[in-house]
Amino acid sequence: MTLAIIGQGNMGKGLAARLQGKTDVVTAGRADAAGAIKAADVVVLAVPYEAALELAAAHDFAGKIIVDITNALKPDFSGITVGFDTSAAEEIQTRAKGARVVKAYNTIFADHFARPEATTANVPVFLAGNDEAAVAEVAEIVRLSGFRPELTGSLDAARLIEPMAMLNIRLGYGLGKGTGIAPAWLEAA
Repeated sequence: MTLAIIGQGNMGKGLAARLQGKTDVVTAGRADAAGAIKAADVVVLAVPYEAALELAAAHDFAGKIIVDITNALKPDFSGITVGFDTSAAEEIQTRAKGARVVKAYNTIFADHFARPEATTANVPVFLAGNDEAAVAEVAEIVRLSGFRPELTGSLDAARLIEPMAMLNIRLGYGLGKGTGIAPAWLEAA
């Protein structure tokens, strides 16, 4: 499997570092994305939401898995621009014809990639997608990157995951809890 990570911000760099030596990883910026997308089986869109929409519409993703890690944030980070009747992931799916979109990694801060894997092994990465094989493949990527996959069902579950990310952003930045936090799902015994 060849994994392309499009985007060279903190999330893209952090994920690439965690996966280095564990799978075949190619990184690219938005400007040079075409070759990386063409060569990859799985493409992580580690760019802002609007840029992800543009990439989804501009490139051939037929048969590929797209991992959407975006959050459709307002410019001032005060909320999300889509939710409950659609999601960023679903909007990307409508533009990336023939792709199998899986929502993942959008509820954690990039700081977690710099921590030792032993400390993030139980941090959940929530996954949503319509294609079970694609979700299973992304779940394996999540494990390889040192996190715990938490399956949430079909892609419309992103309508719930994305507001959870906004809550994490509000707690981390707005209420001063910092970027070391992450949502957790616990099962009572």
